[in-house]
Amino acid sequence: MTTHDITVEVNGVAYDRTVPPRLLLSDFLRHELHLTGTHVGCEHGVCGACTVQLDGDGVRSCLLFAVQVDGCAIKTVEGLASGPELHPLQAAFSGAHALQCGFCTPGFLMAIDSMLDELSAMNEAEIREALSGNICRCTGYQGIVEAVQATVAGDKHDGR
Repeated sequence: MTTHDITVEVNGVAYDRTVPPRLLLSDFLRHELHLTGTHVGCEHGVCGACTVQLDGDGVRSCLLFAVQVDGCAIKTVEGLASGPELHPLQAAFSGAHALQCGFCTPGFLMAIDSMLDELSAMNEAEIREALSGNICRCTGYQGIVEAVQATVAGDKHDGR
């Protein structure tokens, strides 16, 4: 079987690995690097559960091969917090009760984090539209929208 050598930075750590050409980025992160915060849902790029940041942009890791990220910087949900201190977005999610089962949460966090500047200028309807690429089957999205609004306002909690 043909393999390829890649070098990728994930959450600030450089990794050199030899991978098969058809290894998905989501599988590389979960099985090779043991970063299991990246969830795999639909495996078709529809649900957003596998969203990570590639050079700062939110991407679906189930739609990319690991060989495609050679030389790139990846950020996963494990790289969001700084040590034991939650990222403001994570704190806002907790404060706004923006998660229930938690399966979609890492994808939402990474998608939102990648577009916080744009979201800060949006009203509620525009935020909902911007987040429509991520699917949640539990929350009804209101808490997620409130968490985004709290984060862009600089609040760690929504006062509940």
